[in-house]
Amino acid sequence: MRLSTRNQLQGTVLEVTEGSVNATVTVDVGGQTVTSSITMAGLAEIGVKPGDAVTVLVKASDVMLAVE
Repeated sequence: MRLSTRNQLQGTVLEVTEGSVNATVTVDVGGQTVTSSITMAGLAEIGVKPGDAVTVLVKASDVMLAVE
């Protein structure tokens, strides 16, 4: 598979929390966590579970930071 997304982070699924419409998938990426919200249909299609190796793809036009 070839993707144009440049921000690709390798990680391990820590937790999958299913909701009525969406699921949240928490991924350990080098000691930091990233959380993805996906549809329940998407979860059923890819079938990830804790311990699975995944690639986190980040595609955004803006990433903002704020401090007090």
